[in-house]
Amino acid sequence: MSRLRIQHITKSYGPGAPALADVSLTITNGLFGLLGPNGAGKSTLMRTLATLQPPDSGQIFFDGHDIIAQPQHLRSGLGYLPQDFGVYPNVSALELLDYLAVLKGVLNKQARREQVLALLQQTNLYAVRKQAVSTFSGGMRQRFGIAQALLGNPQLLIVDEPTAGLDPQERNRFHDLLSELGEQIVVVLSTHIVEDVHDLCPAMAVLAAGRIILQGKPADLMEQLAGQVWHKIITKEALPAYQAAFQVISTRLIGGQLALHVRSEQRPDSGFELVAPGLEAVYFSALFGAQRPGKEEATC
Repeated sequence: MSRLRIQHITKSYGPGAPALADVSLTITNGLFGLLGPNGAGKSTLMRTLATLQPPDSGQIFFDGHDIIAQPQHLRSGLGYLPQDFGVYPNVSALELLDYLAVLKGVLNKQARREQVLALLQQTNLYAVRKQAVSTFSGGMRQRFGIAQALLGNPQLLIVDEPTAGLDPQERNRFHDLLSELGEQIVVVLSTHIVEDVHDLCPAMAVLAAGRIILQGKPADLMEQLAGQVWHKIITKEALPAYQAAFQVISTRLIGGQLALHVRSEQRPDSGFELVAPGLEAVYFSALFGAQRPGKEEATC
């Protein structure tokens, strides 16, 4: 079983708050969800794991190898789908994937062709293999991104915000593909979409302002909130008073009124009903706690 160990990673791009501050995680085979809002530092961590930039301090080990001191050792077994995946215009999926396979070190022509065709089949792109990738839909382009990331049979796959902007059907296809891959290798999924982590990941962490504020198994983290999440429908005008009085973890506008969720160990007020906490409640509760001074990191 492969193991990725991240130990006390920090990274800054200049004066001000660091992009990453003392990040430590241990990740084994399967899908690991890194959940956080935009600007949390997720892409910085993904680029650092992909050896595209060094950290200011800390260590990263993959299967016992120091990938900061020896980045080439990881690169030979790494697949990476960045948040923004550019393509060459007027180049077909078949030609571009073959070219990228050469860059990845798959030099035997017959073996390269077999791998390229197999990946196009696996990502459901074989029927459009002669079509220019620049003309692909968002979902098709993301699937091509996974195909290029899988060249060379990597043992570590890093995907950064892979389902942002996809329609529900493409998102489901992408989920199925990632689940299949996670049965064999380490897959790190960076996203701000709670449903992606809920649907896919047996282990997760929440990153906010460059720090890990929560980590564990989604089911365990939801269980820890049992009996503490309350629901009430209020008017929009009443929201400031509730925010001042209670720990509001989320609101949702429904028919001109607000569905309010509050975290409390006791019934906050009349009209509140106890509800089973979902992963969204776990996420927003962690973010709310991280904004309060003196709040320590939580783990399961």
